[in-house]
Amino acid sequence: MPAPARVLVVKLATLGDVLTMTPTLRAIRTTFPAAHIGVLTTLGGAQALRGLDSYDEVVTFDKFAFDRPRDAWRSLPTALGLARDLRARKWDTLLLLHHLTTPFGIAKYAALSLGSGAPRRVGLENGRGRWFLTDGAEDRGFGWQHEVDYALSVASVLGARHPTTPRLELEVTPEDDQWAAAHLPVKDAVLLVPGSGSFSRARRWAPDRFSEVGRQLSARHGLAPVVLSGLAEDEQVLALQVASGTGPATRIAPAAPTPQTLGALVRRCRLVVANDGGVVHVATAVGTPVVAIFGPSNAAAWGPYPAQDPRHQVVREQLACSPCIHRGHSFGTPQGCPARTCLALIEPSAVVRAAERALGVDERLAVPA
Repeated sequence: MPAPARVLVVKLATLGDVLTMTPTLRAIRTTFPAAHIGVLTTLGGAQALRGLDSYDEVVTFDKFAFDRPRDAWRSLPTALGLARDLRARKWDTLLLLHHLTTPFGIAKYAALSLGSGAPRRVGLENGRGRWFLTDGAEDRGFGWQHEVDYALSVASVLGARHPTTPRLELEVTPEDDQWAAAHLPVKDAVLLVPGSGSFSRARRWAPDRFSEVGRQLSARHGLAPVVLSGLAEDEQVLALQVASGTGPATRIAPAAPTPQTLGALVRRCRLVVANDGGVVHVATAVGTPVVAIFGPSNAAAWGPYPAQDPRHQVVREQLACSPCIHRGHSFGTPQGCPARTCLALIEPSAVVRAAERALGVDERLAVPA
């Protein structure tokens, strides 16, 4: 099979999920340096890729207009316009970095793949994509391997060589650092992230427990608690609640205007403690130790990468019903269950111990809380 000349990588997602594909872009760029590499993603995903040299162009598409069948019919002219645009660019290879789960989702990705005009179409194959994919990488369900490794397995079908040590990439500029320094003028900060984005609010650990973690890390290790606010009103309320419960010296960091300024903010911290969400992946991309709290979502699929790095810690309860989001080949239930048992059982002491492991400190030497 000849080397690809024009490769379109499809990841219609936002911050966290897009960061998980950056090792794949690097693998394709390194293996096929002469290839023209394009990325089809959302506007938010394109912002996360700003400044990277592992691709040549980005095509953006509002995938949210196609989340429901009734919306998709209204947006059909937009989809047809995208197909014409992709065909005009003459891609010879398409890499689809999405699992094939629901019938409607499969139909959308099939239309996109076939409509692109790319003669070679490679994706994750679980038996549902044989009629529109020309090549497939084995998909044994969410969490069988990390999403980073799933994406790399799709690229390996092309012959792309995996990086020796794959890592997530986020390009932070001096201007981003200046913004972060102005909004976080403290040292030895622990960044508490009680929000979880808009996809699933069921992923949120209790705010009073975040406050307790902040108090303990301050007392035991002298870390300065900082709570990350969000763009949404409910996340701003959460930030105020956690900050007021942590103590009067606690600061609130404003929502960062770009993924890169968020990366600069996170990089200034000694530690991040966060619910499953995009900030976890930002932390791993910029090298800040992170504790990720998982409840209904799948830690094996979306935990901090690589999992074996001791600076990357996951706290979760092993329950038969968890995860209930992205389980096997099913999309699952983003709303979780009313009891949120998987999160209710996680005690602040377990998160503090994980934080000490991430920081590489001996808990026996800590000041008693």
